[in-house]
Amino acid sequence: MNAIIGALIVLCCVIGGYLIEHGNLSVIFQPVEILIIFGAAAGALTTMSTPKLLKEIGKSVGRVLKPRHFDTKKYIEVLSLLYEIFTRMRKEGIIAIESHVDAPDKSDIFKRYPDVLHNKRTLDFICDSIKILLTIEIPPHEFDNILEVDIETNTDEASHPFHRIQTIADSLPGFGIVAAVLGVVLTMGKISEPPKILGESIGAALVGTFLGVLLSYGFVGPLAASMEHQVKEEASYYHVIRIALVAYVARAIPQMAIEFARRSIPESVRPGYDELERMLKGKGR
Repeated sequence: MNAIIGALIVLCCVIGGYLIEHGNLSVIFQPVEILIIFGAAAGALTTMSTPKLLKEIGKSVGRVLKPRHFDTKKYIEVLSLLYEIFTRMRKEGIIAIESHVDAPDKSDIFKRYPDVLHNKRTLDFICDSIKILLTIEIPPHEFDNILEVDIETNTDEASHPFHRIQTIADSLPGFGIVAAVLGVVLTMGKISEPPKILGESIGAALVGTFLGVLLSYGFVGPLAASMEHQVKEEASYYHVIRIALVAYVARAIPQMAIEFARRSIPESVRPGYDELERMLKGKGR
């Protein structure tokens, strides 16, 4: 939503300022130059991306327009789930949780946390990590390394779309110059025309530079930054889950494992100690 609001602010201020100075909108509406800039950008994006990556770019842009918020509520839900799992493992033994991680959709524990249950990536991260503990006795530092590699790999893959969009943003001023130069070339063919016609032709040519710079810094660049922010937010979310799991494997009691995780949540969305304690009361019994 913020992306749409921001784009509207940019558009209104730029076009509004132009109109206040009695500018003519028909002068800056140049379909051919728009075709050159957008066509070149689309071609460059296609060249540097695989079909699968192009689909991921489309999904990433969609997530910016309808973002998933990693807010306090989301963190409390995943920590509550982990607390319940840890408590069950501590009271009944790790084998008691096997059926839950093998079929989380049928688990009475996971069903209480729909946000996690309906997120395949989060569900796989938690269940696969616990399955390791069911399989072998692993030292905490080795377990931590496995989770860290998982997060780094997924974060790197999730970063590809915004890197491509940022590259396009950096290229747009250049594509605008290409459109402007082509316009100047056409203007040179009208050199014998009256000054009024030459002025209009040169003005139309310069629109290419204007559009390239505006699209780069006003729209596509901020879009890439927003996509990057979402990737970092998601990485922070999985880092918190990792901290809780590693703390429990390192023999921390469930309450302390969750407290370790709570302290690793970004401060802007971190639940208070008392708030989280109230949410955890009665869970795992």
